[in-house]
Amino acid sequence: MRNLLFVLLLLSSAGVRAECPSELWPREALLQLKAQAFALPDEDRRFETAEVLVACLASPDPLLRDGVAYGGLSTWFREKKFSETQLRALQGELNLLLAAEDAEGFARPFAALMLSELARTDRLNPWMTADERLAMVNQAIAYMKSVSDYRGFDAQNGWRHGVAHASDWLLQLTVNTLVDAPQVLAMTDAVAAQVLADNRHAYIFGEPGRLARPILFAARRGVRTEAEWQAWLKPLAAGMADPAKAYQDAEWLVKRHNLVAFLQVLYLEADISEGEDLQPLKAAVLATLKTLP
Repeated sequence: MRNLLFVLLLLSSAGVRAECPSELWPREALLQLKAQAFALPDEDRRFETAEVLVACLASPDPLLRDGVAYGGLSTWFREKKFSETQLRALQGELNLLLAAEDAEGFARPFAALMLSELARTDRLNPWMTADERLAMVNQAIAYMKSVSDYRGFDAQNGWRHGVAHASDWLLQLTVNTLVDAPQVLAMTDAVAAQVLADNRHAYIFGEPGRLARPILFAARRGVRTEAEWQAWLKPLAAGMADPAKAYQDAEWLVKRHNLVAFLQVLYLEADISEGEDLQPLKAAVLATLKTLP
């Protein structure tokens, strides 16, 4: 019955999508909702408003997208304002947003960021079935690997940040102890797919640090030995292309920049850690750094 209700809610939402802003929620009212710290005692109205906020995640207006939509939904998720049925319905809306055409490049990254918050609710208070959780892991992996829009921040449009948001999503799933080791390993491989980036893109908006976070937590779970971490890092070092191009080729320099930034974050975080769980990763990172020209 619960699954049937979820399907009906999903089909309903697929047929009639909320708009942002809307007649019931014009821009001024949404900004006022934020000013009130998203206080909305009426539970039925809160859920209806949440559907509007999901639509706002695709808005070209950074105040509505980042400030209101992400701020409001994450606040309500963290305050446990939704039932399991409502969480599943909102997940359905976010999944549709993640799969939709996204010419402006806002909808998919912010759907991923919001799905990371949804994953966090399940990590702290499990409500997904094992199959649902596995499906989300596979969805997050696919999204991370698919990101080809590397735009981060600009003064007019605000944030997009697809790689960073995908990393946040993978982080929440990696930390969840109900996600097993093979799934964690698969997520680390998804991270590896974006470490060097593509299209001669140099990361400048903190992406290496965000990419490092799920790897650090995977290491804390003991999913690889030092030798296995070295083997995982080796293709990244090899991915900088022909060593003969060292310091003589723009693409080589960009890839080296991205890789070194990623490795330095991993090494620093492992070095300042008081526990021993990150030492295998630290040793593997140091060995890899020593191989780089």
